[in-house]
Amino acid sequence: MRRREFITLLGGAAAGWPLAARAQQPLRVGVLMHYSHTDREGQARTAAFVDTLQRLGWTEGRNLRTEFRWSAGDAGREKASAAELVRSKPDAIAVSGWTALAELKKLTSTIPIVFTQVSDPVDSGFVASLARPGANISGFQNFEPAIGGKWLGVLKEAAPGMRRTAVLFGSDSAATVAVLRAAETVAPDLAVNVTAIDVHGGVEIERAIAVFASQPDGGLIVTSHPSFVPNRGLLILLAARHRLPAIYPFRYYATEGGLMSYGPDQIDQWRGAASYIDRILRGEKPGELPVQAPAKYELVINLKAAKVIGLDIPPTLPLRANEVIE
Repeated sequence: MRRREFITLLGGAAAGWPLAARAQQPLRVGVLMHYSHTDREGQARTAAFVDTLQRLGWTEGRNLRTEFRWSAGDAGREKASAAELVRSKPDAIAVSGWTALAELKKLTSTIPIVFTQVSDPVDSGFVASLARPGANISGFQNFEPAIGGKWLGVLKEAAPGMRRTAVLFGSDSAATVAVLRAAETVAPDLAVNVTAIDVHGGVEIERAIAVFASQPDGGLIVTSHPSFVPNRGLLILLAARHRLPAIYPFRYYATEGGLMSYGPDQIDQWRGAASYIDRILRGEKPGELPVQAPAKYELVINLKAAKVIGLDIPPTLPLRANEVIE
């Protein structure tokens, strides 16, 4: 074999080797979180992410360097952090939340991106399909739109006297709009009227909830809009102050004082995101990794919160809960 042919063959083989095998320096992964860096829930998710990568053979400083950005729900900071990460040209990015993913999608079509805590990624325009995402994005979705009807049904079961429900959503998020529509669809069968509270565009949440709660027999659904995460303490407080039975999308709302939550195990999803990052760093394409739906949903009921608002939850509902806080 001639020397030139040998070099050509060698170069072609090297192009097919995984990134990890070719890297002279540690590979770089960016992580964009919509939590605050002091938020224990954000810390729990990044800890699960890092731990899983370590179990898969990635050691910080040796063959991997991880860079974290924390937006704390601030749109300006999120935009700036997304731009910083893309400019630094990491080998892959993990991201939480719809708004952060939207920013990254605007900025790059080449850097592999793995998302978590994003609902309805197809209709939101992030991926072509769940089975074959295409392009540079894949990940782990939170909810299908039908969850809106499920939330309303569980809330009605917890508070049978409820006749009115406010749904907190954001019109900038196609996923939360779809959840609202699902709740509106099943509402007549449950004899409930739905009031939509759109937090996009400067709606003052405290005043909107106070106005809604001025009439009796009300309840509250909080969707998974990313802006609610850093403000969850306020939402829980407002629901208690106005004696509104409320259902939330994630477990930590209930453990931090909310009445009940029904949603996926997000820690498990962050471990899944780490496994996808591992596969991408070893040479797989994100567009060929199917978007994963939640493996399980958890119903958490806080009976202490029920007592605070004077609600007697029917005894059959806690029997079906994954966790009951007493």
